[in-house]
Amino acid sequence: MQSISTAAERLPAPPQSLVEQTAGRLRAMITSGEIGPGSRLSEARLTTEFDVSRNTLREGFRLLTREGLLRHEPNRGVFVETPTMATILDIYRVRRAIEVPAIAHSWSRHRAVERMRLAVEAAEDMALRPDWRAVGSANMEFHAAIVALTDSPRLMAFYAQVATELRLAFGVLDSPEMLHAPYITMNREIVRLVEAGEAQRAAEALDAYLLKSERTLLEAFARL
Repeated sequence: MQSISTAAERLPAPPQSLVEQTAGRLRAMITSGEIGPGSRLSEARLTTEFDVSRNTLREGFRLLTREGLLRHEPNRGVFVETPTMATILDIYRVRRAIEVPAIAHSWSRHRAVERMRLAVEAAEDMALRPDWRAVGSANMEFHAAIVALTDSPRLMAFYAQVATELRLAFGVLDSPEMLHAPYITMNREIVRLVEAGEAQRAAEALDAYLLKSERTLLEAFARL
């Protein structure tokens, strides 16, 4: 008998509304660094670029404001949010609460493990070019794959929002190599441990990894 979860995975995704599509395009521009933290968004430019009405764009703004990516300042306009050190502390608190147990209870043959390995290989390839922003994207894919080990659509959707805020924090800093280079090898080791069935050791390695990453990011913010 086909499982409910497997059947659900095969159902077509509902079509996105124009507002959701607009918010998605703008979200991608923010997380890629094309629009940096603190930037003021021009309604006139974006309505032309996206070929949407001002009402559609404003609804997209509202969606991203609820996600913590934008802020509205009365009489000034809409701006890309600038993360704070408190934001970073909270993001890493959430990451540890989700990612470490996901690894600790992982199964070595889960399909998300291959996704983790492919993300590491992509990061290694991008580091050789070098393209550190692409390395950062591969690193975020690695962590999204860790959360996918839970098989929880709700956790994965929630984590996607947290990861978007984290990418925004990365965008404040001017040295993506410093942020991402040290973790490629660590990611590779975590994959090795999971594939070897050593889930608890992998979880311990990830916990230490996240602590190091958090401290690195906080120290970089403190220097700004």
